[in-house]
Amino acid sequence: MFSRITGTGSYLPHKVLTNQDLERMVETSHDWIFSRTGISQRHIAAVDESTSDLALHASRRAIEAAGIDPQEIDLIIVGTTTPDRVFPSTACLLQHKLGIRSGGPAFDVQAVCSGFVYALSAADQFIRGGQSKCALVVGAETMSRIVDWTDRNTCVLFGDGAGAVILQASETPGVINTHLHADGSYQDLLAVDGGGCGTGRSGDPRIVMDGGAVFKFAVGVLDSIVEETLSVNGMQKSDIDWLVPHQANIRIIQATAKKLGLPMERVVLTVDRHGNTSAASIPLALDTAVREGKIKPGETLLMEGVGGGFTWGSALVRL
Repeated sequence: MFSRITGTGSYLPHKVLTNQDLERMVETSHDWIFSRTGISQRHIAAVDESTSDLALHASRRAIEAAGIDPQEIDLIIVGTTTPDRVFPSTACLLQHKLGIRSGGPAFDVQAVCSGFVYALSAADQFIRGGQSKCALVVGAETMSRIVDWTDRNTCVLFGDGAGAVILQASETPGVINTHLHADGSYQDLLAVDGGGCGTGRSGDPRIVMDGGAVFKFAVGVLDSIVEETLSVNGMQKSDIDWLVPHQANIRIIQATAKKLGLPMERVVLTVDRHGNTSAASIPLALDTAVREGKIKPGETLLMEGVGGGFTWGSALVRL
């Protein structure tokens, strides 16, 4: 038994924050932001919008695209680093909002920007093991709630949004395989300062980052995971039709595309419009490309990302 993506969906909050808007908030400029990141704008959740609300909109669109009844969903996994509450999980809240009464498992995965790949991998294993037949996998974030809006190095990067897929049991592989990694020794290079239940700083959580070190690490591990994915599957670079990367930084994406020998025309890019939406970025990019008619059924995709922790992972998928 295998799993296959049968529907995609996404949602972006209505409020758009442009680089020009940020020029009036911190000492920065559109040219500075765009030249270093490739970002022109990002979406910001409304005061009364929670992560589960964003996930709900994206999920409904994925359910509609798959043509299923929500009651068929017997597993919900949400990748998020900005849950509505410490508990219950955002997945449980989403299950309730969707009106699903199947009693199937629902839980969150916290792997930051790799969260969707981690969640997809987990759902794939549930289906391969016969424990699920129809899974809802979501990446959803309200990163604006943990951004330090006085820090010009980080506040320009992040945005809010959600992406979702329906993953169903199939006799032929859609998710070919996934590769997941982590190394906690790099935890201080990209982290949230405060907001947890530890013995350190308390108070409002805020993102802190060593940008140069994160860039160097990300390029290195994404190079290695591309090699790992191709090697394990006995594939050539030319076998990949599309790269669907985590939308963190245009330079990191370009470096990965170069490693694959893919022209940028075969790379899904939304970072200019969405910014870094953490766990939401890959499913957001996937749904955008599907609905724009770029990615077509039967094509082979490589999804990959790296996030704080550090975590990193890839998913090789035939749509």
